[in-house]
Amino acid sequence: MPPPKPLNVLLIGAGAREHALAAAIARSPRLNTLFATGTTNPGIAALASPVPVPIDIKQIYRLQQFCDANTIDLIVIGPEDPLAQGYADALAAPNRLIFGPSASAARLEADKAWSKKLMRAAAIPTAEGRAFTDPDAADEYFTSRTEAQVIKAAGLAKGKGVILPDTLEQGLDAIDRIMRRREFADAGKTLIIEERINGREVSVLAITDGASILVLPPCQDHKRLRDNDEGPNTGGMGAFCPADTLDDDTMSRVETDVLIPTLDALRREEIIYKGVIYAGLILTPAGPKVLEFNCRFGDPECQPLMARLESDVIDLLCAPAQGTLDEIDVRWSDKHAVCVVLASEGYPAKPTTGIPIDGVEDADAMDGVTVLHGATKMVGGQLVTDGGRVLSVTALGGTLADARERAYTAADKIKFQGKIYRTDIASHTAAPTT
Repeated sequence: MPPPKPLNVLLIGAGAREHALAAAIARSPRLNTLFATGTTNPGIAALASPVPVPIDIKQIYRLQQFCDANTIDLIVIGPEDPLAQGYADALAAPNRLIFGPSASAARLEADKAWSKKLMRAAAIPTAEGRAFTDPDAADEYFTSRTEAQVIKAAGLAKGKGVILPDTLEQGLDAIDRIMRRREFADAGKTLIIEERINGREVSVLAITDGASILVLPPCQDHKRLRDNDEGPNTGGMGAFCPADTLDDDTMSRVETDVLIPTLDALRREEIIYKGVIYAGLILTPAGPKVLEFNCRFGDPECQPLMARLESDVIDLLCAPAQGTLDEIDVRWSDKHAVCVVLASEGYPAKPTTGIPIDGVEDADAMDGVTVLHGATKMVGGQLVTDGGRVLSVTALGGTLADARERAYTAADKIKFQGKIYRTDIASHTAAPTT
């Protein structure tokens, strides 16, 4: 049998997750040309050709024309926003594969109120809660609660729209920030107040073609800004893989109690889910419960996952659209991976930008280390900060401790004014709870 033809691939997105995907795609023997929309990111720009058309759902025809003109065979959509906006639907074509769910399937992440309703109907274990579109009603409900609550913006808020108030005043302020002051823009049109569940958080990511499910190695993310799981929620300050929080029995339970019934519930809504389904879970004495679903690789979970992937990523990315997930060979390294995020001063509220960065080349030259660009850009030949989560320093090691030591050694080589990072990623002292 002749080998598969080389593919032209388009990668949509510009963050560290997409840099990790670009690096994995660039290693594939099946790649012909990699194009990317996010080449303002210097890490992606070093691996991919730019896309010289607007990336805007209102002008999606321009991107459609680009794909036709450049014979794009596979489109990989990284972030949640274009998935929720319907890029997967709009760019689909008979001769083109799309990695990423449809807009109707991406609603699982984009509309937490709808997702909560779906979970309740399918008896999927999750926290009890209520959705509100009226801030006064939300105030009244929160005031009536005697147990600890979590307050969430129901829309897409870049992982920051979850607030854990410890007092009545903090809770009412959170409702005000989300619904009246619209701190998270339209993501705060609807708000969810739900019971706060205690336990250890873990991320379970799987890839599905709508029929088969491939559960990926478990990861653990660290959402809070500061050590010991303190400070505001962020998009993620670091992750490690594989996480030791889930044994085989619990993983099997997640698949049977969470993933399969979720896909079945979507199918009853006439939605066939294809792509990554990400369950943010909390481990309770009664078993795993769902905190939220995401419809794409997590950032920073994608970074250690891609570092450990040994088989061809293009096979993995093509399989959901082709319906061949049960036929591909997926191999993972026995090594551990740790990712430490370096953030800008002021993150997550108002990160400082334009700060010169030095030492990336020295860190990247270390054995087993990859520095992935998240929010950087080049200005006059100088690398500078360009947002909140600036770099993801990812390291492989024979043990978790070895990977952790390499990641932090590399992180310390990188210098920029106001650099923020947690010092307890993948540490036994860091056990995120909600």
